[in-house]
Amino acid sequence: MDNIGVISYAVGAVVFLVTALVLMTGQRNRPHKTALMLASWVSALWMGATAVTTHGDKPAILSYLLEPLRDLFLLVFVVRVLSAAYTDVKESSAYFRRTVSMLSGFTLLLTTLVMYRGVSGSASTVFAGIDLLPAGFLVMAVVGLALVEQLIRNARPESRRSVKYLCIGLGAIFAYDFYLYSHALLFGGVDPLLWEARGFINAIVVPVIGVAAVRDPQWSLDIFVSRRVVFHTAALLGSGLYLLAMGVGGYFIQQYGGTWGTVAQVIFLFGAVLMLMVLLFSGQLRARLRVFINKHFFHYKFEYREEWLRFIYTLTSSEPDEKLRERTIKALAEVHECPGGALWLYREAGQYRPVANWQMSVDNNDMMVGGDSTLVHYMRDQEWIINCEEYRLSPHTYKDLQLPAWLDRVEDAWLIVPLIFHDRLSGFIVLARPQMTHSMNWEDYDLLRIMGRQSAAHLAQLDAAQALSQARQFEACSRLSAYVMHDLKNLIAQLSLVVSNAARHKNNPQFMEDAIQTVENSVDKMNRLLTQLRAARDPQENLALVDVCETLGGVVKMMSAGKPLPKLDCQATGLQIQSDQDRFGAVIGHVVRNAQDATPDDGMVIVRLFKQNDYAVIEVQDTGEGMDETFIRDRLFKPFDTTKGKSGMGIGVYETREFIRSLAGEVEVLSRVNEGTTFRLRIPISEELKNSVKSSDNSNSGRADDHRLKEIAGY
Repeated sequence: MDNIGVISYAVGAVVFLVTALVLMTGQRNRPHKTALMLASWVSALWMGATAVTTHGDKPAILSYLLEPLRDLFLLVFVVRVLSAAYTDVKESSAYFRRTVSMLSGFTLLLTTLVMYRGVSGSASTVFAGIDLLPAGFLVMAVVGLALVEQLIRNARPESRRSVKYLCIGLGAIFAYDFYLYSHALLFGGVDPLLWEARGFINAIVVPVIGVAAVRDPQWSLDIFVSRRVVFHTAALLGSGLYLLAMGVGGYFIQQYGGTWGTVAQVIFLFGAVLMLMVLLFSGQLRARLRVFINKHFFHYKFEYREEWLRFIYTLTSSEPDEKLRERTIKALAEVHECPGGALWLYREAGQYRPVANWQMSVDNNDMMVGGDSTLVHYMRDQEWIINCEEYRLSPHTYKDLQLPAWLDRVEDAWLIVPLIFHDRLSGFIVLARPQMTHSMNWEDYDLLRIMGRQSAAHLAQLDAAQALSQARQFEACSRLSAYVMHDLKNLIAQLSLVVSNAARHKNNPQFMEDAIQTVENSVDKMNRLLTQLRAARDPQENLALVDVCETLGGVVKMMSAGKPLPKLDCQATGLQIQSDQDRFGAVIGHVVRNAQDATPDDGMVIVRLFKQNDYAVIEVQDTGEGMDETFIRDRLFKPFDTTKGKSGMGIGVYETREFIRSLAGEVEVLSRVNEGTTFRLRIPISEELKNSVKSSDNSNSGRADDHRLKEIAGY
């Protein structure tokens, strides 16, 4: 074996030796880890012996003697992992002992064959034209591939993430051995080039197996290496690789540079060394390298699960009211045990104003930040924590940032945490300096940054809830105004009828008496409506016992000014409900007026009342133009949707349904186009009157009324 083979197996021996030493650290009661450690020791021994004792282009007898032992320990490791698939301990132990015994017997046979060949010569192991030694090693490779296939096939879904890398690594070793010895059987000897590359191939596979070891909790590595050691080691390794690359570049310059080759090589290497010195003394480069190493090679500084649970609990421990702002400050302050803090949020006029504080005094009138300040631009663009102490020592670190002058008056101001929501700076929090400060690193800043984003979302939700509450108050006021306007419109319509008939009946004393009474009632209702509007209270709150039949009689009398004349049919008397009498009468009157508007003058409008299952059932039936199912479903109860053009407001039917529902009742509409419509209002009667109601029909009157209704309406 020439120098390439020696280097190849020496590199492989070193890699396996380092792996074995690493696996010796940490816990020692893990069978997977122990089996891999032993396999690494034996592999290092075999490859080291091969590198030392082999000369020429063929392996020495010592390499052949140790190779079956290396294969055995790798197979034992795979069997150990496979035995974990058995849930029963006895069954697992029996499988392990049985398989290892068979592998050990074959290994002993193969070792004996190697020793016999060493004594008797290479021809002694050839039988029927087949060299039994490569055939034996080929069998070991085939067994290894079969075990690896069983391992990946029998792995549980939850463990397949780590097992797949183990199978890739071990499968690569056995696959290369299979190719090596199958080639030797075909061509009557081991190919020197394949043999020399074998050490490098095994060394390359080790990191893949290491990934599987890290991902498997049963034999993961418990190692602690100083971050400073890793940093300087990484810097040294990077420098070495850099100089190696520059050396290769200098070699090619010398070879192909002609008469300038040597001079160009010297200039190139000097420039490379100078550049390396500049990079090594660059504080920014060292900081970036340190952050990269800390992020990717070490455990985190915080227990993030506990920190996040504490943070969320603090934010959501109470109602989402104004105190949420103080809880937000406290949640961020507890990360570094800050004694206090203050919150600035974006408000009107494009300024950020202090809106809350927790154990920190701020002047709400003076400490404002404009939306175009460098502080706002820096936090919005960089989304980075501002350390006030670091800013005072090295302001150039924060580029063109200018902190507001009032910040010096904030006692113990330490950190400024931006609150980013939808890539917009919604505010920021100033935290006070804790009693015991420590050096801040990327992990401290990243945690505060992501907490700031979550806090911004909660604060935005609070602002949205407050805006929604205010909008609902305006909506309630607007809705009440719309209802009042609708009632006023109906009253105006009644007064208009009086005015239009006054010219013809002004000399009729009975008409004048009715007109004066109508005007008086209208004035009283308008005054009550205006009073309710000024007080901004729901008119449905003024509840009292209302005689339904008596109220319906008044509504029918009032609506008799229009055509067709409504008819009243009270099939039950004494029915009383809890309601606002004026509102109840206005709602029924609106339904009757709609029936009159939809019915020709020669048609019929009937207002019917009966009792059914402790409910007062009011039906307003007409023989008008009717409505189709689509209109009833999609438009009838939709507010501000009207078919009356500019004369209608589109809230009458909606108001009717909402009012009846507020009385624990329900509205049902039966209608057919060109046949008529029936509005059925079901309202629970008063509890104390349920058993004392007089009915003009028997107990089946409800069903008889339904039948009569369907006959009249054409159902």
